[in-house]
Amino acid sequence: MTTLAVYDIQNQKVNDIELDDEIFNAKVKPFLLYDVVRMNLASKRKGSASTKNKALVRGGGAKPWRQKGTGRARAGSRRSPIWRGGGTIFGPMPRDYAFSLPKKVKKAALRAVLSLKRQEGKLILLDHLPLEGFKTRQVLGVLGRFQVEDALIVTGEKHPFLERSVRNIPKVEVLRYENLNVYDILNHEHLILLSSTVQRIQGVLAS
Repeated sequence: MTTLAVYDIQNQKVNDIELDDEIFNAKVKPFLLYDVVRMNLASKRKGSASTKNKALVRGGGAKPWRQKGTGRARAGSRRSPIWRGGGTIFGPMPRDYAFSLPKKVKKAALRAVLSLKRQEGKLILLDHLPLEGFKTRQVLGVLGRFQVEDALIVTGEKHPFLERSVRNIPKVEVLRYENLNVYDILNHEHLILLSSTVQRIQGVLAS
């Protein structure tokens, strides 16, 4: 088992906590992280680009001119793609870019990225983060004591005061443990976990 220190909001060590090696000391496989991040980004694409093909362009019901005798090339419709204002061939159409990966792959990638943060020394465990009301300044003070400017804070349950207190802080985000994902972890320099959240994460990612 891997042991990691737990701190209070004053950056004073409170105790130690044992972490599951299978989750926080797993082998980091970059290809897993790449696949899962690509899946997350693909699901966010709107896919709303649209062009008009030959069937959607207005007009072109009548043959522009007779088939023979004019000296010009044959033409059957003004909607032809080779005409100005005609339809577009193989242009983008609305589509869904999302794809899925097996649950085992997603869990393995999460274990890998949690292990990566621990190995880099970017994983911080907090005993608790008490807030009485919306205190952005108080959150900034806590982050300042740990010399953290870019962080993802993961909570175990709904924390409305904390969630609203970080809205105006750039590069700081709050997530609940059930929404934890590889992209958001990699998108922030530090990962801050509340000690009560660790057990829940281990329970979800245990094989």
